[in-house]
Amino acid sequence: MSDYKINTKCVQGGYAPGNGEPRQIPIVQSTTFKYATSEDMGALFDLEAEGYFYTRLANPTNDYVAAKLAELEGGTAAMLTSSGQAANFFALFNICECGSHIVASSSIYGGTFNLIYATMAKMGIDVTFVSPEATEEELNAAFRDNTKVMFGETIANPALTVLDIELFAKVAHEHGVPLVVDNTFPTPVNCRPIEWGADIVTHSTTKYMDGHGVAVGGAIIDSGKFDWMAHADKYPGLCTPDESYHGITYAEKFGKEGAFITKATAQLMRDLGSIQSPQHAFYLNMGLESLHVRMARHVENGQAVAEFLESHPMVEKVNYSGLKSDPYYETAQKYLPKGGCGVVSFVVKGGRQAAEKFMKALKLAAIETHVADARTCCLNPATSTHRQMSDAQLEEAGIPAGLVRMSCGLEDKEDLIYDLKQALDIL
Repeated sequence: MSDYKINTKCVQGGYAPGNGEPRQIPIVQSTTFKYATSEDMGALFDLEAEGYFYTRLANPTNDYVAAKLAELEGGTAAMLTSSGQAANFFALFNICECGSHIVASSSIYGGTFNLIYATMAKMGIDVTFVSPEATEEELNAAFRDNTKVMFGETIANPALTVLDIELFAKVAHEHGVPLVVDNTFPTPVNCRPIEWGADIVTHSTTKYMDGHGVAVGGAIIDSGKFDWMAHADKYPGLCTPDESYHGITYAEKFGKEGAFITKATAQLMRDLGSIQSPQHAFYLNMGLESLHVRMARHVENGQAVAEFLESHPMVEKVNYSGLKSDPYYETAQKYLPKGGCGVVSFVVKGGRQAAEKFMKALKLAAIETHVADARTCCLNPATSTHRQMSDAQLEEAGIPAGLVRMSCGLEDKEDLIYDLKQALDIL
């Protein structure tokens, strides 16, 4: 469906039923698949034939949805994972090993920050965090001989900084490494990082792609553009024989277009098993079919709420790239011309205590550790999603202790503004 617009791909991408076949993607709720001979199954284990033998490695339902995501992002291959965290871990660990180094934006989701800073450090993988506003010279200075990958978020959660994807990609490629971009907040409807130079895109599909808070999941999409063999010394896992998988050299056998996802599936999913269930993949596809419609409404509500908050005397600061006063406004105009998302973050005067009082007074918006849902929700990151970070780390990531993250749902924007007003007026 490469010639169709993204709206059409949301609805019909990834699955083309034949005569008399189910119109909706079928749920193949089976762990295993039957074969007539051991030779047939052996060809699958040797990656010599296409097919299915165990859902931990691949499942038809998941593959249909992954194919749709690849079409939406403009990639050549994709895979589903059990969560966005699993997607980011697989995307990074697929090309890193003990002794590797990562360069990452400091303005990223707290769980991802902790994954890279603490958990992957236990695996012997080091990281240097850089400001999303870093100059080209500052970005270059962060690289080492053992740097394997650069990472950032299109729109950071919850600081809402906007990544200069083209600059980050330029620097990454000059050092012979790929750029991985988490595109969860804008979704491919509002931004396609691959078109700006990103090599691998990740998503927490739990958010806007699902859109209804029913299924946790993640996804990885490969652009198929990074030449692994041109940097074979950096990526032995892709460019030398994998003795744990019959001596296959992924980059040679599957080329730029398929090596990364094949290795992540055959090796990481095999060993770590962070699969997305076929049932969850089915729910995800249902959400994708209306993604292009919902994102426009989320942006409309986010913009209206941000403008109201900016004018309220009890609000110290508003972060939303659709505001002309926002430091990322010009960057957003480049990468997000249709708008970013429905998430707005703001600082209530009076700090953490005032933020907590404000949230308790909300009647329509619910306090949740969720975001990017059809229903409006909010939280104070310092006491929830980012509570593992020190005050200094919070400040570095652009997340003051009194910050409130509000995810504007699909309700009427006037009702959302009324709810905010009555809660702010009691402060």
